[in-house]
Order: sequence, then C-alpha cells, then structure tokens
Amino acid sequence: MHTSILIEAQYLPCIAFFSSLVGKEKLILEAEEFFEKQTYRNRCHLLSSQQIEVLTVPLQGANKKIKSKDIKIDKDQKWNKKHWRSIQTCYGKSPFFEFFADEFKPIYEKEYDFLWDLNLDLLTICLKITGQKLIITESDSYEKNVSGNVMDARSLIHPKKPDYLNQFYKPTAYGQSFGNNFEPNLSVIDLLMNEGPNAKTVIQQSNFK
Repeated sequence: MHTSILIEAQYLPCIAFFSSLVGKEKLILEAEEFFEKQTYRNRCHLLSSQQIEVLTVPLQGANKKIKSKDIKIDKDQKWNKKHWRSIQTCYGKSPFFEFFADEFKPIYEKEYDFLWDLNLDLLTICLKITGQKLIITESDSYEKNVSGNVMDARSLIHPKKPDYLNQFYKPTAYGQSFGNNFEPNLSVIDLLMNEGPNAKTVIQQSNFK
C-alpha cells in the first residue's frame, strides 16, 4: 500500500487531487521537474452561470526549460484581481462563500513572485479546510522512478488525460451553484464554497478504492 504520494503542485487543485491524498500520510511535491504548460499547474476550473470558467496564472518563460519551483508569475497582467473577481462572481452567493472568503482573499491581495509559493499557500489553506492532515515535503532531485511505498501521480491529473483519473477519482455529486447537470472535478474551491464542512466527506467518497 502506498503511504506517500509524489505529485506536482497545482493551482487551486481539482477534487481529484485531493481524493488522491485519501489514506496517504505524506505528500511530496515535485519541485525538480521542468514546468509543463497547459496543465493544472497554473490553471483551475470554476463553474459560472454561463459555463466552466478557466482561470490561468500568467507566467514568465513558460516556453523555456524552467523548474516548476523557479518559474515566475507575470505580475504585469494583474491576474490576481481578475481571479478574485471571478471567484466572487462564481461563488458570491454560494452557502459558504462568506465563511471562507477571509481565508482566500489575502492570497489575492498579495504580490507573489513565484507560482510555487502561490500554489503552496493555496494548498495549505485547502488542506486545512478539508481536514486532510499530511506531512508535506518537496523533492530535492528529479527521480524518474520512485520507491515502492510512494505513489507516483506526477502529471496523471491532467486536463487532457481524463482516462488516468479513474485510478483515484470517482465523481461524487454535490450541490453546485449553477446548472442542472453536475460538473465533476472542478477546482476544490467549488466544493468548499458549496459544501463547507461536508467537503471532507465528498472527497473521501470520491476516492477510487
């Protein structure tokens, strides 16, 4: 049985990310990989009244070989105000927005230089709210193969690789603010704003065993 999981840091990670952590004792964030574009590393999916809305953190040098821990945010684009406005628009009327807004708003008022630091701060908040208590570390070198007790989940939770999700995620429906059909695997912020303390239960039920 895997007691640890090795995975890349993601921006406001999707529910599959958190379901992959169920039953794990240690979370190892892959710090030594080269940044990969068009992934959840710098984007997340929210649900608006019109459609699924994609928030993307703009980066400097995303086309170059830069380690994930070293890639910088393009602060000229004022992305943080736009993202917070979108979160307010999507979830301002959700049951738990006022309850959790004070947790997230300071993140979007801060000027981050590195995507890594932003992702780590948001992950820490989300783990606290969902009650998932893990030891968090980061890799100190890139290893193609990992030891037997470590689950290698790097790049498996990917917007273009839906087939991999069924290794550790089964969609569990919960109440959403918009639409008649349930949208699975949005950012965990969708789950938090709509379900509050029940988010932990939904995450556990979403774990594919």
